[in-house]
Amino acid sequence: MQIVKNRKGFTLIEIMVVIVILALLAALVAPKLMGRADDAKITDAHVQIKNIETALKLYKLDNGNYPTTEQGLSALVTKPTVGVIPKSYKEDGYLEKKTIPKDPWGNDYLYLSPGEHGDYDLYSYGSDGAKGGEGKNADITSWETK
Repeated sequence: MQIVKNRKGFTLIEIMVVIVILALLAALVAPKLMGRADDAKITDAHVQIKNIETALKLYKLDNGNYPTTEQGLSALVTKPTVGVIPKSYKEDGYLEKKTIPKDPWGNDYLYLSPGEHGDYDLYSYGSDGAKGGEGKNADITSWETK
């Protein structure tokens, strides 16, 4: 009988060491990746606010004023029938997708015109959907968006 000395494969100890290393890496990396989703939503909200602001500026350029609070952001999609009726309303509206986007958390953007911080205020209450907050729960506003 011959004894085989060159057996190929991994021992149980080697496999356990690899599993421990992978678990440590996952424990270190996973929390950092989880926080990135919140950062992406905040960035998306800033971009959406900028896009809506561009549409509001085009509306004002055509009609001489911003939509009122009563007309709301829907004035960017369909011609208002209340308040000051725009005379030069763009036939296709002012938003490319012909819908008013929701914020990244699924809530409506809030619009006030005239605003407390300028001609209009456009904002989202952030991930918690409540006024105020810090970090990921902070409000995202047109007057603080760069």
